[in-house]
Amino acid sequence: MTMLAIFGALAMGAVFGFLLQRGNVTSCNVIENQFRLRDFTVLKVMGTAIVVGGIGVLLLVDTGNSKYYVKDANMLAVALGAALFGVGMVVYGYCPGTALGAIATGSVHALVGALGMVAGAILYALSFDWLKGHVLNVWALGKVRLPDLTGVPDAAWFIVLAIGAGLFFRWVETSQPKRA
Repeated sequence: MTMLAIFGALAMGAVFGFLLQRGNVTSCNVIENQFRLRDFTVLKVMGTAIVVGGIGVLLLVDTGNSKYYVKDANMLAVALGAALFGVGMVVYGYCPGTALGAIATGSVHALVGALGMVAGAILYALSFDWLKGHVLNVWALGKVRLPDLTGVPDAAWFIVLAIGAGLFFRWVETSQPKRA
């Protein structure tokens, strides 16, 4: 790995952390209020990141500068993982990225929770053989993507995603009471 790659990764991480802080999503109150349906900042930040990142990946693939690496769609594992992640996010008040941003701002409880994330990752690694035999093969669809399943091109999916996100963001902005 070259020094340029290392410094590039560090710079991108610093920019990511700065933007999380600037977007106020390193505050556990903002994340908790997302789940209380009182503050949609996290949803707006994540939705924007998904749309912009998705379009960027689509452009990279379409121009031949990258290719998709499709992982197996193990739907039971995804559903269980999403539920566990959601419960953890509500109890902890952070997702992994926002936790690291909060740690950088001096949050001790974010640091303690991050240690819990590390412990969870170790438990997952230790139980992987059992999970592979009992969970990962249930409701496994193989290496598929929505465009493959539906016949709808990638670009159309991203256009619909971008329009849907824009409409949702507009609805959120016009329906939320203004803060003083």
